[in-house]
Amino acid sequence: MKSLRALSVLFCLTWTATAAAQVSPAPPAAATPPTPSAAKPKAKPHAPKKPVVPSAIPKTPATPARPGPTVTTAPAPDDAGVDLVFGAYQRGMYKTAFDLATKRVQETGDPKAMTMVGELYANALGVKRDEAKAADWYKRAAAAGDREAMFALAMLRLAGRGGPVNHEEAAKLLASSAKLGNPKAAYNLALLYLDGQSLPQDVKRAAELFRVAADAGNPEAQYALATFYKEGTGVPKDIDKSVRLLQAASLAGNVDAEVEYAIALYNGTGTPKNEPAAVALLRKAAKQNSPIAQNRLARVLVSGQGVPTDIIEGFKWHLVAKTAGKGDPDLDEALAHISPEDRAKAEAAARRWLGSK
Repeated sequence: MKSLRALSVLFCLTWTATAAAQVSPAPPAAATPPTPSAAKPKAKPHAPKKPVVPSAIPKTPATPARPGPTVTTAPAPDDAGVDLVFGAYQRGMYKTAFDLATKRVQETGDPKAMTMVGELYANALGVKRDEAKAADWYKRAAAAGDREAMFALAMLRLAGRGGPVNHEEAAKLLASSAKLGNPKAAYNLALLYLDGQSLPQDVKRAAELFRVAADAGNPEAQYALATFYKEGTGVPKDIDKSVRLLQAASLAGNVDAEVEYAIALYNGTGTPKNEPAAVALLRKAAKQNSPIAQNRLARVLVSGQGVPTDIIEGFKWHLVAKTAGKGDPDLDEALAHISPEDRAKAEAAARRWLGSK
């Protein structure tokens, strides 16, 4: 048990950084239509970092994800209760939505109906997938002033789907959509300014755009802006603001924010110390397959800090995190000193978890 006592001493939650948000615009919910996601760029020197929990085991920093196109959420009408096109889409009656939207375009030239047709073509909903046709419909709707179409077309242009890659056009479309109040466009435009490839790198402008999207409730932007305030990147350093943003993003289900807010709660950094709440958040993020959360939860359970000691459960999460590339030499050493029976139980529990995924 000597190794376990040593691990307990080593376990100290600290809030060093990792990257601003990913999009995975993240990948938002079953009841809603698909939203754009982002692919990760190479690390950039000025990108903010993402927190690592134990100071003894740093994590390689990464940069926020670069926007990677899919399609925009289908445009909601002013009164969805009386909009037959949107109602059909919401109920999964995609062929009906396509027919109604096409008819509406012919009769009224409605740009939102154009965007809906583009959405259906882009996602093979009710019609055969045709990204070139989707881009054409988005372009028509964008020209008519629809901000969702501007955003969707920008994401296609960034990925070279439905036409050639065109970063310049994509940036202009995102700027126009953001100006019309689209928080997803503001967030993705901020990523372009942060990345410094499609646009000149400008962290202050990125921070302004993250703030616009964060104020509109975008959890990825809240997480990104939190890391900016943590590091003083593009904004004055402010831990209290950072933690408030982490809390908001965490409540909205951003897994990275859950991990970092758990760290803040554990240490009492920018918020009252609350170890049980911190451990609960780590457990939630671990169950959502965050290797960082799994590793930190393993350390908490093995050392009994902030939660009753649970050797088997702790080493289960250690083994699960290890399969995702989050190894931990200290936990490996501690695992070598437990009884063969407990080790077998932990390994069996890890296999059950991995097999159920």
